[in-house]
Amino acid sequence: MSLLVLVGAILCGLAWWIATPARQRARRRRWHDATPPATWAPWLERKVPLYRRLPAPLKEALLRHMGVFLHEKRFVGCNGLEVDDDMRLVVAAQACVLLLGHARDYFPGFTSVLLYPDSFVVPITERHGALETRREEVRSGESWQRGPVVLSWLDVQHDLHAGDARRSVVLHEFAHKLDEENGSIDGVPALADDGQLGRWREAFGRAFERRHDGRQTPGPTSPVIDDYALSAPPEFFATLVEGFFCQPVALALYHPEIYALLREYFALDPAGWPP
Repeated sequence: MSLLVLVGAILCGLAWWIATPARQRARRRRWHDATPPATWAPWLERKVPLYRRLPAPLKEALLRHMGVFLHEKRFVGCNGLEVDDDMRLVVAAQACVLLLGHARDYFPGFTSVLLYPDSFVVPITERHGALETRREEVRSGESWQRGPVVLSWLDVQHDLHAGDARRSVVLHEFAHKLDEENGSIDGVPALADDGQLGRWREAFGRAFERRHDGRQTPGPTSPVIDDYALSAPPEFFATLVEGFFCQPVALALYHPEIYALLREYFALDPAGWPP
């Protein structure tokens, strides 16, 4: 290959690399700026409690983020489930709440959302030195690193119809996708700077260790943090993201330092939204 051809190939590759993000940004602007279907807002008012709590400007922003999300993410029905537009809207609305208030990248690194009709079984392999044990675990949701989000539609519906909507498997699993954006799932998402990272690690680490060490201690317990949250730092983060949006007043009361950090990270203050 001549030097001229080689240089030409490198330049073409560089132009393609530069143009691809530019084309993606242009597509996203077009999808974002398109007027959302008139049926979305009234349908979400009826079906999604979290949407009803949003201030009007955030509702408009959410609908526009959903336009991008629904173009970029592919929904796949599993075990015979037929995915319809209502299902897509329910998932997209809750996932895109995590994009409000801050410029985020629409959960990069994956394209598929798998919906099962009910809770699904996951094989678990654990190794302790030379000893290997295998078991099965029933789950309502799962987020694969650099892979799909998996959700039980029955559990998604249960969260919506639970009266006070204290949980959201959709928020929980998409919180793992935020956690993943810094290259690892460790309970720490991509943060603005080292100062914020230091405050985050100190506050979340202290809260996790305190609750983990004291979970058998009698006395008042947090309504936000359960035993599953204490199984690992990534689950602790995802559960607190759920709490930030689903139980914001309780989170601010029991864990004010955590609430303040999440308020800074999301640039939102759900405790001040209508109940």
